[in-house]
Amino acid sequence: MNRREFLEYFGCGCCSILLPSCATVPITERKQLRIIPEVTLNRQASRVYAKVKKKSKLVYDSAQLLKIKTIGNNIQMAVNEYFKKNNEPDPTINFQWEYILIEDDKIKNAWCMPGGKIAVYTGILEVTKNDSGLAAVMGHEIAHAVAKHSVERASRSILLNIGTSIADIATKGAISKTSRAAGVDVAGMLRQFGIDNPFGRKQEKEADYLGLIFSSLAGYDIRESVKLWERMKESNKGKEPPEWMSTHPSSLRRIESLKNWIPEIIIKYPPIKKNF
Repeated sequence: MNRREFLEYFGCGCCSILLPSCATVPITERKQLRIIPEVTLNRQASRVYAKVKKKSKLVYDSAQLLKIKTIGNNIQMAVNEYFKKNNEPDPTINFQWEYILIEDDKIKNAWCMPGGKIAVYTGILEVTKNDSGLAAVMGHEIAHAVAKHSVERASRSILLNIGTSIADIATKGAISKTSRAAGVDVAGMLRQFGIDNPFGRKQEKEADYLGLIFSSLAGYDIRESVKLWERMKESNKGKEPPEWMSTHPSSLRRIESLKNWIPEIIIKYPPIKKNF
């Protein structure tokens, strides 16, 4: 098979993959690609989460962990109620929610794996300060899971890897030759700074927006999110990388976006009246 025939077959194959694999992010209605089955990623995430629990120093039976679980439960139940109330499919229906607190005061972070596996580091509690501040962090992480961002990233990665290989074939190995001559992964750098990082910032911005909505639905003061990021900016002490080099928006940009969204969200997504 010559190069032209290969590219034609590849193009047809991509169409057959992409057409049934388009999905929509809840609420924002952004179109996204999902090639990998969610159940597969959830299963893999569960195994990784179990390993993290074994290797990390976990905090048990503390008021902090109880607070994390309470706020997480409030938000997840508000999410359930919202989709039920609007007669929409609940994107968390197959989640197995779990929350852990990892003792590490140097890490000011939290994360959520596919399927609702959440971890919070003790270091970020110095920045959250109160329930609404912690809810802003939890809402953001839960939003990543609700929006299936991990599924989307994995699916895009597969497609981009194939696309890079095809481009190399189409250019008779020009990309590989350039990388070898320069001693750097040219395709990798172009992909990171031109595709992956901007896309990562888009997902983070979406998670900020959805996180505000979920926190508001659960009855927390979403105005605290602005104060949270002001404190985060202060704690970083100017050590943030340039935005174009990061998968996350800068603290200043996040603060600006949050201020713009909050008035509308308070009105459009008031607390859901439900006894949690």
